[in-house]
Amino acid sequence: MNDLALVLLAGVAAFIPRYFPMLFFSKRKIPDWFNEWMGFVPVSLFTALIVKQIFVTSTYAFSVGNIAAMISAVLVIVIAYFTRSMTLSVVLGLLLMWALTTFL
Repeated sequence: MNDLALVLLAGVAAFIPRYFPMLFFSKRKIPDWFNEWMGFVPVSLFTALIVKQIFVTSTYAFSVGNIAAMISAVLVIVIAYFTRSMTLSVVLGLLLMWALTTFL
């Protein structure tokens, strides 16, 4: 019974932070500048994660030693720019990273 209670409480804990903002913002007009600003949040977070993975070591030191990741990142940026396809960019990025780490 404790396992079921834990699962239910975890479900409630995951639901509440998603429900209250939706409830709050569904009845209000959101300013255009806020919607425009929020459009940059996913790109900024994704960029921060990728840059950290490429340039920061496990001891939190700056490094440019991961050549395969840097080459893959540049090629994926080019692919994403010309195709505008997230799926194609991710799949080709994974294949590029695999090929470069295997053959370099």
